Amino acid sequence: MLNYWWVTRPKRKLNSVPEVLAAFADLSLNQEWNGQRDSHLAYEDALEAAGLKRKGERRDQTGGGARTYKAWLVSLGLIFEQESTGKIKLTLAGEAIMNGDSPVDVLTNQILKYQFPSAFSLGRGVQVADRFKIRPFRFLLKLLDDSKVGYLTEEEIAKIVVTEAENESDKCYNYIVDRIMQFRSYGDSCLEDEFFTKYQSSKGKVNPDHPYSHLTDLANTLINWLEYTQLAKREDGKVEILDDKREEVREILSERPNFIDRPEQHEYFQRKYGIDPKHKKDSRNLAMTQTITAMLIAKQKVRQAYIAESLERPITKITPRVVDFIVQRTGIDGKTVEDILIETYPNGSVGAFMTKYFEMAFKGRDEATEFEKATVELFQDVFGFEARHVGPIGLTPDVLLLSDENGYQAILDNKAYHKYTINNDHYNRMVHNYIGNIVNYSKSDKPLAFFSYIAGGFGSSIDKQLRNIADATGVDGSAMSVSNVIKMVEQHKEMPYAHQKIRDIFSVNRQVLMSDIV
Repeated sequence: MLNYWWVTRPKRKLNSVPEVLAAFADLSLNQEWNGQRDSHLAYEDALEAAGLKRKGERRDQTGGGARTYKAWLVSLGLIFEQESTGKIKLTLAGEAIMNGDSPVDVLTNQILKYQFPSAFSLGRGVQVADRFKIRPFRFLLKLLDDSKVGYLTEEEIAKIVVTEAENESDKCYNYIVDRIMQFRSYGDSCLEDEFFTKYQSSKGKVNPDHPYSHLTDLANTLINWLEYTQLAKREDGKVEILDDKREEVREILSERPNFIDRPEQHEYFQRKYGIDPKHKKDSRNLAMTQTITAMLIAKQKVRQAYIAESLERPITKITPRVVDFIVQRTGIDGKTVEDILIETYPNGSVGAFMTKYFEMAFKGRDEATEFEKATVELFQDVFGFEARHVGPIGLTPDVLLLSDENGYQAILDNKAYHKYTINNDHYNRMVHNYIGNIVNYSKSDKPLAFFSYIAGGFGSSIDKQLRNIADATGVDGSAMSVSNVIKMVEQHKEMPYAHQKIRDIFSVNRQVLMSDIV
């Protein structure tokens, strides 16, 4: 019995869920799972071969590692065991990820529905205490949106929230807010005397050097999951709602969906929990079993390879380059690969890459060049500009855009920071080097329409700083958060932007808001 919240964590981040699911679907879908040790070991081999699980001497040959990954997929509502056959099936959410829907959209939906009790939390080997009736991630977002709380640390989540937040009543919520305030004032001295007895590790032993490690590890994983939703971000040890996501969070919290009922009935609960954003209910008839054919096996392998590639770079359509890559990864002939890809992913799946793009915007200098190159690919492949990565030339912006459609050029500068501000040095570079000396790195005679900064977020003075540059150069400018770039990519898929509209969006001489792009 676990007397605190729990999430299983074979991986501390959710980025690899689509690949783990694809590997599982390749080997285990429509197969019996319980007691099938050879299948479990084969799945471990597949995870290791895909680089999703560390290779090494296994402590046993029981397939325990595979079962942990399978439990992860169950806990997220992506798979279930069919009661009548014992076979593994995908939920609608699992199908959506396999079919190329944005993993962030699908998994955010699952994370916000994650609840105690659940089929997973009541399961053998987990058994979270029945005092908890709560959706942990909704509760965390509510705390973060409370001006009295403002932020949360890993320690506050570990020592107060996961142990004491039992339900979603106002009484419980207000109690937790008070306890967080006490902890900020008095630290560990405000914890219960019997803390380690009451909230001991599932292993039963307390690590004397790191007595809270089982709870801080759990809190770290909870924060990682919350960050995956792109609603909140950890900076300097504090997790906070992103400025431009606060309204979205409030909209989420304003809706009070019912808890999913009958958690003790595995298939019923999982199918209800696993409803993806595009469906209201799961009305599939899964009684019909698929015959395993060579084509079905090929299709699973192609999907698995495609999903791995789509997480690494934006795929807007099926091109010869994409087909060749999948052929090399799978060894399946080109015609078969092309047919499967065009049937399954006719419009590509650029949303899968957005997880990586979002994270790049907060990495500082570590992945700055990758962030710049990814921006080039997005503006070229998604929005249809001629885009060049000019940053390496020196005394140049990161990205130069050319619009043949609308007859203009534009410059983008990526800043991989949480709250970027334009300091004096960066002001001079933009005014004198990037805008003033554009002829040094651009051969185009088209007018310069706008300059823009793309970053994780911006400081409070950004609008004034942008106007100073616009006033000094006569060129319109803007700043756009990575969240809004992602929103533009999503919008473009539904209703493409003309280059004139993109010019208008980026020429507002202030930070671009969500209302500017929708």
